[in-house]
Amino acid sequence: MISDINTFIRPNLMNMPDYKPIYPLDVIADNLGIPQDQLIKLDANENPFGPLTEVLEITGLLQNAHIYPDPESRRVRALLAEYHQVSEQSTVLGAGADELIDLVMRLVIDPGDRLLNCPPTFGMYSFDASVNQAKVINVPRLSDFSLDIAGMEHAIQEHQPKLIFLANPNNPDGKLIPPEIIKALLAHPLLVVLDEAYINFSAAENDWIQKVSEYDNLIVLRTLSKWAGLAGLRIGYGIFPENFVPALMKAKQPYNVSVAAQEAACVSLLNIEQLNQNTTSIILERQRLFEKLSKISWLMPYPSSANFILCKVTGKNAQDVNQRLRKKGILIRHFNKPGLEDHIRISVGKPEHTDQLVDVLEQME
Repeated sequence: MISDINTFIRPNLMNMPDYKPIYPLDVIADNLGIPQDQLIKLDANENPFGPLTEVLEITGLLQNAHIYPDPESRRVRALLAEYHQVSEQSTVLGAGADELIDLVMRLVIDPGDRLLNCPPTFGMYSFDASVNQAKVINVPRLSDFSLDIAGMEHAIQEHQPKLIFLANPNNPDGKLIPPEIIKALLAHPLLVVLDEAYINFSAAENDWIQKVSEYDNLIVLRTLSKWAGLAGLRIGYGIFPENFVPALMKAKQPYNVSVAAQEAACVSLLNIEQLNQNTTSIILERQRLFEKLSKISWLMPYPSSANFILCKVTGKNAQDVNQRLRKKGILIRHFNKPGLEDHIRISVGKPEHTDQLVDVLEQME
């Protein structure tokens, strides 16, 4: 008789650290004793405008929720292919871009293969690497969060990693990667995955989606979580080299994108002008938020090309700042790990959210 169920679990999973997600609003509301509708949620880079009205209408009228969704998400893929001017055969949908990050690793990584990582960055890269038994080669970013190109070149030569994920703009600092650096990395024999979850809030010079067909080792991931306000419905997509897609479709769960998510994506992609209006509003509010944060004497905000602003806290305890805002029902993200000691990240909300946030911060002066 088995005495310990854990003997069945892979040792690498038993020993790896947990990923720390954001708590749901109802749990936070209960803990703080503040009604959900009075919370100002600026901790997870969600779109403050939420989904379009048309999305709410169509998802409330679903007639086929009892039927399994299209396993190939054909309607959404067709609309995405038209929007990006790429082939449908190069487009794959996932339950958020997070699923596609894991899928790529499952397809590419054998236990012990090396993955190049450039922290601080999105934590799911190293998390999924651990799940898939990759060896993570970390090349920390420079003090301004730019990539350490010399260190990366050395790591590529020494360790010969199979794969690299690069957030563009990077999370948590919002910095874009210069195009010449991406081109230089593509010249190496490794798979380069650009995670462009926040690219719609930037003024990026290059559309790398258009260049996927030019390279055998380039993948670009996008999401409708931020741009279209569909984070809760979980829908992301990737543009892949066409000869990579058949194996990817074999590896993914067949019904991974729900009926509701597919309908919401279709409606959003048919109303792109409205999405872009919301995006413009967020970009304008980001500039206003940056200007106001710059006037707080103990904050040093970093310029951002995403829908959030990272700030270094000087002369105060960042965790105390986080807790004082939290007690007022204002939720932000606090960091205290290598490269991010005493930092907070603030998602861009609506103007009234900025005003309330800044009012509390000014009271701490």
